[in-house]
Amino acid sequence: MQFSHITMGHGSGGKLTSELVRDIFAKRFGMKGPLTDSSIISAEAKEIAFTTDSYVVDPVFFPGGDIGKLSVCGTVNDLAVAGAIPLSLAASFIIEEGFEISSLETIAGSMAAACLEAGVSVVTGDTKVVEKGKADGVFITTSGTGLVRQAYREAGTGKMVRPGDILIVSGSLGNHSIAVMAARKQLSFATDIVSDCAPLNNMTGKLLDAGTDIRFMRDITRGGLATVLNELAQMTGYDIHVEETGIPVDEPVKGICEMLGLDPLYLANEGKILFVAGPGDAERVTKILRSDPFGRNASVVGRITETKGKTVEMKTVAGGSRILGQLSGLQLPRIC
Repeated sequence: MQFSHITMGHGSGGKLTSELVRDIFAKRFGMKGPLTDSSIISAEAKEIAFTTDSYVVDPVFFPGGDIGKLSVCGTVNDLAVAGAIPLSLAASFIIEEGFEISSLETIAGSMAAACLEAGVSVVTGDTKVVEKGKADGVFITTSGTGLVRQAYREAGTGKMVRPGDILIVSGSLGNHSIAVMAARKQLSFATDIVSDCAPLNNMTGKLLDAGTDIRFMRDITRGGLATVLNELAQMTGYDIHVEETGIPVDEPVKGICEMLGLDPLYLANEGKILFVAGPGDAERVTKILRSDPFGRNASVVGRITETKGKTVEMKTVAGGSRILGQLSGLQLPRIC
């Protein structure tokens, strides 16, 4: 492209817009044929899962990823935990005037790489340019479709959860939030921590292909594990018991949380899932998860109790008891 930075002309709908779409996005996403405002999708199932999410992470580049990779992985994972096989994505960009073209190319490249890893395609999209100061670099909205696996169509609703079911976390918590915060605040002591941002549909696919007794799935994003547990308790009406000793948190993350007064149980992740499995199949679920690169630190963290009450209680390392309430404020803004 002849420009090094985004201009208002790139949002005019004219020649510069066409060049932006063609040279930055269509080229990297492998879009062929006429670039229209919609895409026709062939579906082989009666039900289609559909999701959408917006991404405003600050900064747009962080250890382990960027806003482009995040926008693909987040939407793919939302489909995966709905019991669906992700198919296609739509991507819309709001770009601030003056944003570097080279940075946009890097972001588009990250999206393409994440799509390849997840086995999905960006099939349609949109770009808008706003005046300098009216946005913060670039914001991305992605929407996704997926084929619903009928046996797991209620996996995201909590309707299949029963007392005695086992809670399993797919890996260590808090890395994404700490990585983003370190990049934002330029914390030199946290530079070794990278985001866990990853597409998890292949990992969930292994579990579902094996016919495991998965009764609930939820990606552990904003609000962290404690928030997901509270949402699950509200859905099911049962109290939840968790063991702090079973909750995986990497030592560097734990140390920084202690230093800064953060609670890793409430920190966002972009590559972790909470699974609820039937008690007779929890061991097999954990074994399958640990066979996947993104689930190698999977751990049983608790169970659904028989008590009605919607409370999440954690047995601490010291042997005491702690109620994990809902997050009342915001630990870290703009982490996704």
